[in-house]
Amino acid sequence: MTSQDEQTGADRFETRAIHAGQDPDPVTGAVMTPVYMTSTYAQNSPGHPIGDYEYSRTHNPTRTALEENLASLEGGTFGLCFSSGLAATNALLARLVPGDHVVAGNDLYGGTYRIFTKVFERYGIEFSFVDTTVPDAVAAAMTPATKMLYVESPSNPLLRLTDIARMAEIALSSNAILAVDNTFATPYLQTPLALGADIVLHSLTKYLGGHSDVVGGALIGKSDELREELAFHQNSSGGTPGPMDAFLVLRGTKTLALRMERHGSNALAIAQHLEAHPSVDRVHYPGLPSHPQHALCQKQMRNGGGMVSFELSGGVPAGETFASSTRLFTLAESLGGVESLVETPPSMTHASIPAEVRHAAGLEDGLVRLSVGVEHLDDLLADVDSALAIAIG
Repeated sequence: MTSQDEQTGADRFETRAIHAGQDPDPVTGAVMTPVYMTSTYAQNSPGHPIGDYEYSRTHNPTRTALEENLASLEGGTFGLCFSSGLAATNALLARLVPGDHVVAGNDLYGGTYRIFTKVFERYGIEFSFVDTTVPDAVAAAMTPATKMLYVESPSNPLLRLTDIARMAEIALSSNAILAVDNTFATPYLQTPLALGADIVLHSLTKYLGGHSDVVGGALIGKSDELREELAFHQNSSGGTPGPMDAFLVLRGTKTLALRMERHGSNALAIAQHLEAHPSVDRVHYPGLPSHPQHALCQKQMRNGGGMVSFELSGGVPAGETFASSTRLFTLAESLGGVESLVETPPSMTHASIPAEVRHAAGLEDGLVRLSVGVEHLDDLLADVDSALAIAIG
């Protein structure tokens, strides 16, 4: 099967990751994109800048390089970068007005749920949270006031997959836009725009940065109208990243393909190992044949990704003991770095979601989430086994 790149004659993903938006500097010949540490730019005369830039909240050459790079990787015509993933979410929601309605997945990152319910509901925006793995449930939730369908695939933290092409059909029939948080998959594993999405959202902090040393967010799409609208909010609200942040993410995207292959192969092996363990009640990983949307994973993604969630038969005490007993898996929030991390979502990344809401979505209090890094697999398996032995006594 030929890739989209091969069919169009375009550079392949790995090549675009390294070169898109990153021509050598025309002044010095520097191969790496310069970090333009400037807030403002000289003008020839009032209102007539020397080049394309006049103020760095609006534009910065390092940020432009990153935005062009991300647009290329996602197959979009524009990219807009922000100071965090939630700043990008805020800009996306700022398009809405009182009375507008959003249908969203019921298995979302806690910060996304918080900004929906604690910030924008106060402004008269209505939200309905449904299981987006069930297209009929999504279609039933759409109303004439629905302006956006918002999904994560894979979702955080239960790693459920949503049929993005089917969601695009539902959104189109309701005259709504489809926004897909592609943070867990990255454009190397799936490209939602090619499946019909209107906007792709990323926390650049995670796999795209890839080294746990930068915070950022991005929105990527194809519509000139959407770009103009979102760029207005990006500039007006000012939640933009600094040039050093943009440079660090650019460094990360260069190795994205290499890292995602290793993340995926390590995660699959650990998921298989956990699934075979007698004290593990349930493993959530799209790459396993036991996953409810495994067939969709094979159709929609290159591999199952680097995230694994599981539940131990000992419940909350066993899960928290496991998370506190690992040596290589560092107990910390976030994900997507080269180092492995472990956390318990109900008490950490998803603590802002009320317990009854978490439980209704299937997020049990004993859930453990692993961000599987690129260390040697045998060392990671030994760490998992050691922590399991302590957790189950």
